[in-house]
This record gives sequence, C-alpha cells and structure tokens, in this order.
Amino acid sequence: MPNTPTDQALFKAAEAVRARAHAPYSRFHVGVALLADDGEIYSGCNVENAAYPVGNCAEASAIAAMVAGGGKRITRVYVTGPGSAPVTPCGGCRQRIREFADLDVQIISHGVDGEPLICTLEQLLPHSFGPEYLPK
Repeated sequence: MPNTPTDQALFKAAEAVRARAHAPYSRFHVGVALLADDGEIYSGCNVENAAYPVGNCAEASAIAAMVAGGGKRITRVYVTGPGSAPVTPCGGCRQRIREFADLDVQIISHGVDGEPLICTLEQLLPHSFGPEYLPK
C-alpha cells in the first residue's frame, strides 16, 4: 500500500475514479491520478467504446483533465487496476506521459491486490522520443 501522504492521496483519487470507469467490453477498470506542477491532483478512468479505437485510456483521461485544469507538467503518476500484478500504462500512454513529464518522474503501477511497482518514466519508456527533439 502507499507509504507517503502524497501517494495515499494519489491512490485514493485513482481508486475513486476507477470505480467510475466505463469498461463494459474489457471489464478491466483502471484509474489514474496525476500530481501536477500546480500541486493539484488530476484523475481519469478508462472509457471504452464499442468502436474500440475511440475509447480513452485512464492516463489519457487524466492528462486531459490536467490540461483543462491548468496543470502543465506531471510530477508523479499513480495507476490502479484490478488483480495482483502491477497495472502499467500501455505503450501509447507511456508516450502521452512523456509529453508532459520529465524522465525521472515516478510512475506507481498498482494491481490493488498486490504490491505496487515503482519505476521512472525512463525505465518504462527507455530511449524515448520527446518534444525536445522537435524544432522550436
């Protein structure tokens, strides 16, 4: 379980929003809470659609909430999902996080019946391509 007050708040926010996930097809409910540079916690859940490509992952939903709320950078990520294995962001969401987070940002991936996995973004997405590679 989370140890720091910040992680406890992130876990609570991720679990609260995970309960609202719309996952009638996969039945795999995911919640994400982001701590942003403005000190706020933004959360999101997965929202599936019968036309699978138009659904949203929980990470994408949380990032959209952060941007809409005025946050600019992610400073910590907490992902919760079912089971005992850590629920890590998919490849596309790792890249989405990369757009808004430094490589040393910690991502806590938690299957709520097991122990969390704590990795940096760089560990989850090695040799990544980020915004700094594009011309200004």
